[in-house]
Amino acid sequence: MTGTVTEIASFGVTFVDIGGFTAMINIPELSWRHINSPSDIVTVGQEITAEILDVDMASERVPLSLKALQADPMQDLARQVGQIVTGPVTKLVPFGAFVRIEESENGLEGPVHNIELADGHVERPEDVVRLGEALTVKILEVDPTRRRIALSHKQALDGAPKGHRHT
Repeated sequence: MTGTVTEIASFGVTFVDIGGFTAMINIPELSWRHINSPSDIVTVGQEITAEILDVDMASERVPLSLKALQADPMQDLARQVGQIVTGPVTKLVPFGAFVRIEESENGLEGPVHNIELADGHVERPEDVVRLGEALTVKILEVDPTRRRIALSHKQALDGAPKGHRHT
């Protein structure tokens, strides 16, 4: 279905005119990747093509999905298991650090657990890495179904000379 974005509500829902009827797109259906706001993906007045997920006659709702018409980036990433990549540290959490492994600002991110940050014991990730620092990691596992990625800095250092590539 093709329609025009008419409003981006403060609570994150995007409303789309689909020929005189207003349909909606919830944030999780805008993109496979993490976004901060619907305006990262769409703008008011923009014409979009989306998939109709359901037609709820009782509540007069028609939910749409933009991501249903896009390839899942996790599928591509699953083919890269074993690769060594470099990306910025985007977040520090008690159990480790998150690293963006795709170039774009909304690129896929994955965790590097403390045990995978260095050879020795790591109590706090900020003792080993800094926010924004480029970190070389090995893609250990990608589970598209569960939307999980496992990365290792320690194992990347062991295999870096063989197939190192930057993202």
